[in-house]
Amino acid sequence: MESIRQKQVGELIRRFIAMILTEEGRNIYGSDKLVTVTDVKMTPDLLISKVYVSVYGVENKQEVILLLEDNLTRLRQALAAKVGKQMRRMPDLEFYLDDTVDEMYRVGNLLNRVIEEDKLKN
Repeated sequence: MESIRQKQVGELIRRFIAMILTEEGRNIYGSDKLVTVTDVKMTPDLLISKVYVSVYGVENKQEVILLLEDNLTRLRQALAAKVGKQMRRMPDLEFYLDDTVDEMYRVGNLLNRVIEEDKLKN
């Protein structure tokens, strides 16, 4: 279970990473992709941030994660400039693909297909 401080720092980093990706995202992964920061989980020592992102507009979503990891130093420096003195140490960033929205659409399509098949049977 996350502590209050972990949640506070996670939300702070989520806001600033989203802002940085809005400003510099087209230089990292191009302007044809939409990347959204969905969540940030902090380790108990606040030294590692697990950043979960959703990617739209591309088939190979893992490619965007690899591009973000390639630009990790740049992103971390931009985050340090934004966070400033709100944190003693800048956490390491780890990017993960959040595919809950994709799964939601997949399950929705499956349910719609089942409903249509039931209508055809009756």
